[in-house]
Amino acid sequence: MKINNLEKDINQLKYLICKMCLIAQSGHPSSSLSCSEIIGSLYLKLMDLDSDKFILSKGHAAPSLYSALMMIDKIPKDLINNLRNIDSPLQGHPDVTRLKDVNVTTGALGQGLSFAIGLAIGKKIKKEKGNIFCLIGDGEMQEGQIWEAVMYAAANKIDNVIATVDYNKKQIDGSLDEVLSLGNLNQKFSAFGWEVLEVKEGNNIEAIISVINQAKDLCGNGKPVCIIMHTEMGNGVDFMMGSHKWHGVAPNDEELELALSQNAETLGDY
Repeated sequence: MKINNLEKDINQLKYLICKMCLIAQSGHPSSSLSCSEIIGSLYLKLMDLDSDKFILSKGHAAPSLYSALMMIDKIPKDLINNLRNIDSPLQGHPDVTRLKDVNVTTGALGQGLSFAIGLAIGKKIKKEKGNIFCLIGDGEMQEGQIWEAVMYAAANKIDNVIATVDYNKKQIDGSLDEVLSLGNLNQKFSAFGWEVLEVKEGNNIEAIISVINQAKDLCGNGKPVCIIMHTEMGNGVDFMMGSHKWHGVAPNDEELELALSQNAETLGDY
């Protein structure tokens, strides 16, 4: 798939995110948009869907995952009307009992990396090919379980895990530095024994493709891999960018139209 075609598809994915949250009048649009290029690039180009698995540790960004699954026809697009409805397969956080293409139930922050490591160990025991990709929110890295998992993976040479940090530097109560600073993530992961890659333009599709291919090349060398992606909260919708206030607030009809009119190339059309 050419980059321009992938960009067009990810633009479509972003529109689905915004529309889904609008219909539900609920959800986490800006947090979903910050990682949409990462998830879109994985599902539409980079993952082997037969052997690789993806874990969305920051489960509140479920609209981004659901939109990616719609783009690859794993779930029908008409489910866009059912986000967060009672008995819907599209719950507010991914639920493996409701949707078979979700690998584990996530949303209790801090647990996704542990799930990913468990799946990676299972692959090793069964001698299966493929890697486990885990997307972690930067705010959830304030949870202690993340660092237990980081320590465990390195100590046990779980080298078929690629953890990607959606480093948008915002959480529901404000900026990371105001709530609880994470310090130097690169140095921390390195000190724990991980291979670390870092991308300053974490919403740039070409940069994402390049760094994830580098990460895949590093797998199997005895160390887990972490990619620190510097992203933008609400990327692609200018009035959501740079603010934490849209973390859990859905757009209304006028705001969605404004997003489309101001960012037609970014959001595409559905």
